[in-house]
Amino acid sequence: MASRRTIFRILAIQRVLVKYGLDDIIRQTHLLRPLRFLFYLAPRRRDRSAPLGERLRLALEELGPIFVKFGQAISTRRDLLPPDIADELAKLQDAVPPFPTDQAIAIIDEAYAEPVDEVFERFDREPLAAASIAQVHTAKLKTGHEVIVKVLRPGVEEQIENDLAVLRVIAGLADRYWEHGKRLRPLEVVDEYAHTIIDELDLMREAGNTAQLKRNFQGSDMLYVPDVFWDYCRPEVLVQERIYGTPIGDMETLQAAGTDFQVLAENGVEIFFTQVFRHNFFHADMHPGNIFVITTDPGRPKYAAVDFGIVGTLSPEDQRYLAENFLAFFDRDYYRIAKLHLDSGWVPEGTRIDQLETAIRTVCEPIFNKPLAEISFAQLLMRLFRVAQRFDVEIQPQMILLHKTLFNIEGLGRQLYPQLDLWKTAHPVLKRWMDEQVGARAMLKDLRENLPQLRDAMRELPAIVNHLGQQVADGRINFNLQSPELRRINEQLIEQRRQRYWLAAAATAIVSGALAMTLGASPPIGWSLLAIGAVTAYLARP
Repeated sequence: MASRRTIFRILAIQRVLVKYGLDDIIRQTHLLRPLRFLFYLAPRRRDRSAPLGERLRLALEELGPIFVKFGQAISTRRDLLPPDIADELAKLQDAVPPFPTDQAIAIIDEAYAEPVDEVFERFDREPLAAASIAQVHTAKLKTGHEVIVKVLRPGVEEQIENDLAVLRVIAGLADRYWEHGKRLRPLEVVDEYAHTIIDELDLMREAGNTAQLKRNFQGSDMLYVPDVFWDYCRPEVLVQERIYGTPIGDMETLQAAGTDFQVLAENGVEIFFTQVFRHNFFHADMHPGNIFVITTDPGRPKYAAVDFGIVGTLSPEDQRYLAENFLAFFDRDYYRIAKLHLDSGWVPEGTRIDQLETAIRTVCEPIFNKPLAEISFAQLLMRLFRVAQRFDVEIQPQMILLHKTLFNIEGLGRQLYPQLDLWKTAHPVLKRWMDEQVGARAMLKDLRENLPQLRDAMRELPAIVNHLGQQVADGRINFNLQSPELRRINEQLIEQRRQRYWLAAAATAIVSGALAMTLGASPPIGWSLLAIGAVTAYLARP
């Protein structure tokens, strides 16, 4: 049952939509329709003189952070939106109205328990940028470092909690009454989004994300991540190195600098797949307001990213499943895609794999060998959505951040270099990752991880055999296998002996291979013994 506060918030949303002349949204939103008459009876301003894009942007700004973030996400999809609306929504990326500087200073003073002028050598009162969750001021530390100071908006936590309550009510109604509610799992989707946006309210968490991403790309010539000044970070205040670069949306400046847009676009794709698969830690808020370009060497432009409040990770199972789907997609192996969906449990048992394969082929085949300019992933996903409806494919909430990030990447790539060959750029990155997961490197990695267990098994084996023999000799073990319990124990003992035997054989092969290579024997012999040991250890697993 919705609380009174939630009902008032739903009414407030309708009021804002009517205020900016967006009545059509109310008429088309069935869940809000019963209440709309209240606003047609009440005095209101319905000024339609401003362009639709401007009215939509102003409405989203007034509705608050969650709605602003929605506008940010769709602003990069110029293939879906008219240019005037896309231009207006793009202003939500870094041109949200700031809150008063006096409030920002008060928050900083309280966080440090001392005046801002005593903390910083210089603090610039004019905000550098303002967004839905926080705003940014430039400053200078007493150490001489030029920094940015990010400050949470006052009252933003309460506002987000209220909007999340509204989303949960609507999701609950959808889950209960909408014909596709059970399959699309709207309540889980809202919970996943709530977890993400609440994490964004802790700037210490963002500082930690920034530090992790910086380590992941240390020394990279494709992406630069700013330093964090930990002594100045608090849950409501973040201080990090100031980035000097060209906003990625400033195409004129980038063109004037002679930027190689093909290299920039290809690097963006490689950075994305590297984060998702190699690091399993990806920047999930990659709208243009958070991305800059360093053009010191225009032929090898370098990204600089900020605002790591939202990052994504995948479970090893989802990561492997996704990589195999991508590779099968790049190889046009639609049977493999269908089988992966069936094996993962994303489609019901009994689904005819040949029918699912044909449906996927029908959707995917037309886009191959086309540059990004001729591909719309939005249309592709809509067609895949229809396939999902037909085959009752369950939507996975943990993939939402990844889908959102992929849309952002596509939008940036379309803007930078529409001729980008997405398949050619992404395929080798995924192949390298898969080789590391299931190839010789993965086997050696598993071997290194299992060496302590092999060593322990070798040490314990003589004592175990001696103890077992003594128990048999003393008659303490009765091998009457008529009892099911004893039969089961005997089977377990046999299995344990089998495992110890093969583990001992594996350890012998590994030690022999290592000695052969250390003592200068033929390398093929040493590698062969190591490989035999690794395979034997793998087969000996329970």
